Amino acid sequence: MIGFLNIRRMKKRFATAGDVILEPGSPRPAIKNEGGEIHVENIVLHPGTRLWVNKGGVLTIGEGSCLHRGVEVIAWKNVRIGRNCTIGWDVLIMDTDLHPIGDRPMKNKPVVIGDNACIGCRSIILKGVTIGEGAIVAAGSIVTKDVAPNTVVGGEPAKVVAQIKAKAAV
Repeated sequence: MIGFLNIRRMKKRFATAGDVILEPGSPRPAIKNEGGEIHVENIVLHPGTRLWVNKGGVLTIGEGSCLHRGVEVIAWKNVRIGRNCTIGWDVLIMDTDLHPIGDRPMKNKPVVIGDNACIGCRSIILKGVTIGEGAIVAAGSIVTKDVAPNTVVGGEPAKVVAQIKAKAAV
């Protein structure tokens, strides 16, 4: 049986929220908000999902999106997941390196995932990436550059595999 999360209990963690459906199982989703903002519409979270927003960061998840088992989203600046997106098992989405590299200061860059995008299991979406509307990221891909709308990418680093043809109007 699917459980409905009472958003009132989550008031400290979410800035705004619609209905959040929790799929049964453990571990329960973990939401760590260290002074940022989390905005979600009506979404589905599976067991093991982890959302982490740092001070000043913003995470937005659009209507109808589903984050499957083990998905981790880290927002230190801004991560936006569009409407009706499917994020597969064990996907990592992050807009930061989490630490400086050598003498260079840490740079955080927004991540945007367009509406109706599908991210295959165990993929990694790195900082500064925009994934276009209707794009598909193949399982196990590491996305380091923008993905055009209606494009299929795959590999390490992800490269264009195919274009998705638009459906004819009926």
